[in-house]
This record gives sequence, C-alpha cells and structure tokens, in this order.
Amino acid sequence: MRETRKLVILAAGFVAVVTLALFTVSAVAGRNTGSAERAGGSSTSGDTDRTAGTAATGPRVAFYGDSYTLGTGASDPARRWSSIVSVERGWNEFNPSVNGLGFVNNRSSTPPDYDADDEVPQVIADNPDILFVTMGLNDNFSMPERADEIQDAISTDLRFLHDSLPATRIIVVEPFWYTDDRPESVETIIGWVRSAADDIGADWVPDASHWIEGHPEWMASDGLHPNDDGYAEMATRMDAELGRLGL
Repeated sequence: MRETRKLVILAAGFVAVVTLALFTVSAVAGRNTGSAERAGGSSTSGDTDRTAGTAATGPRVAFYGDSYTLGTGASDPARRWSSIVSVERGWNEFNPSVNGLGFVNNRSSTPPDYDADDEVPQVIADNPDILFVTMGLNDNFSMPERADEIQDAISTDLRFLHDSLPATRIIVVEPFWYTDDRPESVETIIGWVRSAADDIGADWVPDASHWIEGHPEWMASDGLHPNDDGYAEMATRMDAELGRLGL
C-alpha cells in the first residue's frame, strides 16, 4: 500500500511538470506570433498603429514596392517612410515589398502570369482601400537590353491592378533613384510609368526620384539605401504630396 501511494505521488508530480512545461511553451509561442513577417522580410503594421500600439481605424493601405518601400537601411521598419505616413494617418499598412524588385527584375513570375508569391496577387488579395505603386528603380539595371519587356510589364501590372481592384484608389509614385548621377534610363522609365498611370487614371506623385538627391548624409552605410533621416525626409515629402491629393 505504501509503495502504491509513492507511485501515485510520483505520477502526479510528473503530470504537473509536463503541464507546466506545455503552458510555458504555449505562452512563449503566443508572444511570438505577433511578430510575423510578410513576404520579402517586411514586418507589417497589420491592423496596429506602430507608435501608439492601438488598433488603427483608418483605411487599409497596400504598398507595392522595392527596398525603398520595404525600408532597407532603416534601423527599424517603423522608420521607413510608408510606416511613418501610415501611422500619422491611422492607416492599416500592408507592405509586402521586396529587395531588388522591379517590373521585370527579381520577379518570381512574368506579368500577367503571376505566381501566388508575386506582389501583384498579394496586394490584390489584400483588397486595400488605397494602393501605392513605387516601382521602377531596379529596372534601370536591365536597360536597355530589356527595354521592351520593361515597358510592357509596367503597363500590364498597372492595368491588371486597376481592373482587379476597381474600388481601390491607386497612387503611382515616380520611381525613386539613389545617386546624383542619373543614367538616361531613369527618365525613360519615369516616362513609361507616368504614361501607364495616366492610362488607368491613377494619382501621380512627381519628383520622387530627386527626394534624397544631393544629401549623402541621408544614406545608410551601404551607400545604396536611405537611413532613418533619409526615410524621414521621404515621409515629409510624401506627406506634402498626399496633402495635395486630399489625403
């Protein structure tokens, strides 16, 4: 009888230890699920205001872009221009931007045969109220060899987004640029993007290729991307343009 009682006590202790361990693992997992990242390594604010830590009540806003919209070079994703602007306006930000992405560069698929992990179907599935298109910088590195392909992809992407999201306000931003030296392709691609934006009746944000021009102190240590100060300046300039557009 005494041996039986010992076995019961040992079994109860074992169950208690296992239960405590499972509770601890569950609690840690629960804390970690709130920091999930979207495609391209971009942390998104989802439905949360980054600064205040409260639920944002404004419209859902998606950003289709490259590293300059992903926030590469910033000390934290909250310091990229898209998140600064979104927090200021109470927008719910969805930002699946990808390093090195262009209308043809670093794409997982060729428009209009989009793979599921391509940014275009991602933002369409998100069904945002507002969509920013901030693309074109990286396509300069494929000019002039892929010029026709780039021009076709620009038109195809914007037309597909417009037709798939008829209720979404689309804002097309002049492609960003990162050095004071500007190859001829920069203006060529800007012209193609502007024309495609006009064709679908999108809002146009001009001069963005000049926003950090002449300010090496606004660049990160890699010399390719803005730092926190550079993104803050981009947010200030974007804020002024959005005010002009009534947003």
